[in-house]
Amino acid sequence: QVQLVESGGGLVQAGGSLRLSCAASGRTFSSYAMGWFRQASGKEREFVATISRSGSIIKYADSVKGRFTISRDNAKNTVYLQMNSLKPEDAAVYSCAADQITIPRVDQGEYDYWGQGTQVTVSS
Repeated sequence: QVQLVESGGGLVQAGGSLRLSCAASGRTFSSYAMGWFRQASGKEREFVATISRSGSIIKYADSVKGRFTISRDNAKNTVYLQMNSLKPEDAAVYSCAADQITIPRVDQGEYDYWGQGTQVTVSS
């Protein structure tokens, strides 16, 4: 069982930056690939980024490539999402998720555990 708690969301102007954190409970954090997903109001949840257990494999959605960076610190049981050059269309509830798999996946249906999410609002 893994419990995930996101933080770091808030209101930012377009072009600004935010850093999201997702803290995991338990001693098996390094056994999970971790992903970030987002759901904008009135839209379906979509993939943002994912990182393998060791951090050696990373995947991004095309919409965030070059602007967002996912990373993890297994010693701190935490995964991060650095978001730069934010756009109004990035506004959403961002959730982290854990997947007990070696190669990280983009399909949200494969993830086993989810956090409650943190709101990101981007003003134009």
